[in-house]
Amino acid sequence: MNPNWRSFLESAEGLFDGESAELLNFGDAAGELQAASRQTVVVPLTHLGLIEAVGEDAKPFLHGQLTSDINHLAPGQWQHSGWCSAKGRMQASFVAWRDGDAYRLLVAADLREAIQKRLQMFVLRAKVKIASLSDAVLLLGVSGPQAAEALGDAALPCPEAPGGVAVADGITVLRLEAERYVVALPESAMAGLWQKLTVKARPAGLPAWRWLDVRDAFPLVTLATREEFVPQMADFEKIGGVSFHKGCYPGQEVVARTQYLGKVKRHLFRIAADTAFAAGDELHSPDNPDQACGKVMTAAPSPAGGWEGLAVIQSNFAASARLGSREGNAVRAIAVNP
Repeated sequence: MNPNWRSFLESAEGLFDGESAELLNFGDAAGELQAASRQTVVVPLTHLGLIEAVGEDAKPFLHGQLTSDINHLAPGQWQHSGWCSAKGRMQASFVAWRDGDAYRLLVAADLREAIQKRLQMFVLRAKVKIASLSDAVLLLGVSGPQAAEALGDAALPCPEAPGGVAVADGITVLRLEAERYVVALPESAMAGLWQKLTVKARPAGLPAWRWLDVRDAFPLVTLATREEFVPQMADFEKIGGVSFHKGCYPGQEVVARTQYLGKVKRHLFRIAADTAFAAGDELHSPDNPDQACGKVMTAAPSPAGGWEGLAVIQSNFAASARLGSREGNAVRAIAVNP
């Protein structure tokens, strides 16, 4: 991550994990989780990276690579998207939006470098440049009942509805949900904006934001789940992340066949357990001894105690799913889109 950003956050009492360099909290992990559930928080989104595609062929290039309809991505809007292998498995998931003639892709930070390099391999003669903006553009999440008010007090634009994007003075605001926003800002605006936002929004670590992702069923492919899911397994077609009316893209035949033959047996579930689990952990069922019945996509400690997460699970084994093995701790699973 940007070393100046990390130094600034450490000066604001941010605590980082020594091994993963993840922003854990600002001194009160439990209190921050509680605040995320009912108050307004601001979270440095250091687990996300940003890729830009720029050039006269940027739109047709991305349209031919990603699962969503980039050709009809309007200014002032964002959309979910995925990038699949030839076997239709998602190598990454994105939040994509236009920035003038350029396109920006929000992606898991632990995939950013590999995905950037691999996308560049497919450019060939197309007039498009794939670049990282992760060091130059910082990302903040703002969530809660006073989120819009906090943005307004900081002189930031506020999109009118979820799915919207607003830009002012080089700062971009994406509205994910009714009370949840992502702010992309230049490093030069870092200190002043942080001071203004924290008047109404409490600083919180990444576990709080991941819990909000679980609450809102926001799917994010990370290194731990790369190439594990066909898009429909993570319900991407239900959130506008897959177009079945566009031309070819990597894995398109598999994705389309899966959709029209109705062979998707695994879907996205919210899960809860009394013990900790992590993205990439397998779920097993005593009723399915031959193989795992699911995999965790996102995990976070719960404000109510225990852990919560998103997982892709074979639907007929969801009620009996257990962590790690057939004898593992039971999880409680509820389908996101029953």
